[in-house]
Amino acid sequence: MAASLAARPRPTEEQIAADPMAQLLATREAMVAAVDRECGPPTPVAQVSDVDADGVPCRLYVPVPGAPVLLYLHGGGWAMGSVETVDRLCRRIADRSGCAVLSVDYRLAPEHPYPAALDDAETALAWLRREAPGVDAGRLAVGGDSAGGQLAAVLARRQRDAGSPFAYQVLINPVIDPAMSSQSYRELGDYGLESTAMALFWAMFLGDGGDRDSPDVAPLAADLAGLPPALILTAEFDVLRDEGEGYGDALLAAGVPAVVVRYLGVNHGWARKLALFDAAGVAADQVAAGLRAALTA
Repeated sequence: MAASLAARPRPTEEQIAADPMAQLLATREAMVAAVDRECGPPTPVAQVSDVDADGVPCRLYVPVPGAPVLLYLHGGGWAMGSVETVDRLCRRIADRSGCAVLSVDYRLAPEHPYPAALDDAETALAWLRREAPGVDAGRLAVGGDSAGGQLAAVLARRQRDAGSPFAYQVLINPVIDPAMSSQSYRELGDYGLESTAMALFWAMFLGDGGDRDSPDVAPLAADLAGLPPALILTAEFDVLRDEGEGYGDALLAAGVPAVVVRYLGVNHGWARKLALFDAAGVAADQVAAGLRAALTA
């Protein structure tokens, strides 16, 4: 974990307080610059293309024609990250699962606060269902990590309510609780994501228009019955650990099949860092196995 944290520069709390926007822009650039060091070489996929999904930039990975699809939403506190920062993870999932992946480059906060990211995810999904570019859009899953996990969980519930449910959902260290009330926030110190940073991410994401009690913000505020089966992966040294596992418990209590796995010895963001953590490859392959079972059986 120490080596992973040293792989790219990170601003101090004092620097963030002095000029939050400048530090955010620098951190965005640093995340992209560190992709090769953190995530390793790209896994070959038969077809990789950048596409325009009705105005939302996305990257589509198609391992075989007519493959089912995972709609993927990257992490980064709704304020950082891109299709570039999850490129290696999406490639490995596509290669190992035989499923296509549509990675969504949604608009970022604070320039574009709630509900911009969710709107972009829904726009990309509607485009995917309509155009189905070389894929089988009748077999769909949704997934995401961190803030993208929150977007994925909300999108899964909204699609259930719309009568067009996903077949499966994958949530990797998802953000679930805007109150930040879980025990892991109090237990864990500086392992790459601290409570002060998470509070800032929530504030940037919600802006002036987000309601922390809305089910479109807090997934646990919704009725969870009838949601798609879920795979939830958490990290031992992540302040988000307990809320992700609590969401799995709530899904199970609502009758939703859920597999919840805590990866030991890793911290927040480990799953995309294939060059730094052996567990990242295991996690990607577990996601791939879940997708195969859910979408190709």
